[in-house]
Amino acid sequence: MSLLRTRPAPSGTGRSPLRHLGLAAIPALAAFGLLWVQMPAAPATAAHVAQPHAVAPVPDVAGPGSVTGQLPAPLSTTQCEAQLGIRCYSPLQYHVAYDLNRLYREGITGAGETILIVDSYGSPTIRHDIATFDAEYGLPPVNLTIDRFGSIPPYDPTNSTMIGWAIETTLDVEYAHSIAPGANIVLAETPVAEEEGTSGFPQMMNAEETLINRGVPDVISQSFGATENTFPGFSSGNYSSLLDLRYAFKDALRHHVTVLAAAGDYGATNLESNGSTLYPYPVNSWPSTDPLVTSVGGSDLTLDNDGNRVAPDTVWNDSDGAGGGGLSAVFSRPWFQDGVRNVVGDSRGTPDISMSAAATAGCWIYVSFAPFGSVWGVEGGTSEATPMFAGIVALADQVAGHRLGDINPALYLLGALSERGDPRTGIVDITTGNNSFGGVTGYNAGPGYDLASGWGTVNAYQFVHALARIG
Repeated sequence: MSLLRTRPAPSGTGRSPLRHLGLAAIPALAAFGLLWVQMPAAPATAAHVAQPHAVAPVPDVAGPGSVTGQLPAPLSTTQCEAQLGIRCYSPLQYHVAYDLNRLYREGITGAGETILIVDSYGSPTIRHDIATFDAEYGLPPVNLTIDRFGSIPPYDPTNSTMIGWAIETTLDVEYAHSIAPGANIVLAETPVAEEEGTSGFPQMMNAEETLINRGVPDVISQSFGATENTFPGFSSGNYSSLLDLRYAFKDALRHHVTVLAAAGDYGATNLESNGSTLYPYPVNSWPSTDPLVTSVGGSDLTLDNDGNRVAPDTVWNDSDGAGGGGLSAVFSRPWFQDGVRNVVGDSRGTPDISMSAAATAGCWIYVSFAPFGSVWGVEGGTSEATPMFAGIVALADQVAGHRLGDINPALYLLGALSERGDPRTGIVDITTGNNSFGGVTGYNAGPGYDLASGWGTVNAYQFVHALARIG
């Protein structure tokens, strides 16, 4: 049986958490015999409730009130618009939209490179699901390694936190592979356990450090985060609980490993420590704000069935969420942002770059774990954008013939060159939209760097070659 999953919106957003449950909103769904289900609150809420003084990583998947229409087979974009009231895209459409096919024809597939994906719990069916996904779209089989760190409990299909992380894992693996189909993927599954006021983060950072020291990853994709303000000690100006977690990123810098993180799905605001309400003023989330990390924001693409753009990209901002971005309250402006000091002031600004993330213009994923069964669903969020950009970095690593490491300096150089009219950078400016959300006024996109889209998005063919040259 097919399912429609909805995630209730955090209170204080001014939106009904049931807005997508009414048949009047999406009348065609009745024709698919869908079961209307309201799932529990967003993943990691339970961890916040059980440990109110601990901060846990929240997967940046799907957006706060998003809809996933789960069906026996994926639909075309035209069918999605007519039957689901949303746009939905396949990896083959992204290959066209981001000009990836020219790279593939040159033999640039990410071969020889390794993308590390880190998720709590993982998915019990990821090997089967990625194989089905690959077969549907004619992608080559993935070389997937699963490393488990710590004591991870068996998958519980009644546990909303595990369900959320299983969806997150699926999205991460399927879309990193779809962009860099020749790259190796290592999935690090970690437990969620409290340690020194944090819940889950130390286990994730330990896994990353271990694999970095083994020489495994070239690129790390992190589709999770937590509001800086929720870390213990923040209110008193003591940021040590957050800063003490940076050891994996420092290790990555020493080993020339690129680290990416999702900018978040709540626009200029983010979740409070209770995991169910949003801050009523601008905040930002870690690890996206870390200067050793490249922050990946969200854009909204309008594509035809073949993947051709029918309108320029804009900042992701719909009823289900908005691309994260803003100023860090912990990190000062890094040197690579000196050229955009007029935008960021004295603080680290995010995002750095954006990729497809809109919840109402999402991507098809395939899952077969309970409670869903074997279904195709549409997901979005900066969890989609981040593994996609990880794939692009893996392609650039292959072209360069070596790891590119911290790409922020090169990215900002390319952004500055693009702003001056250089057509070879692959940077595609996003100049429309904003990331105001939940009653919090955010930031407008405009020419050049901004706090809604970063430098914009990319033409992958040009960007991969440019990044490889100067990275």
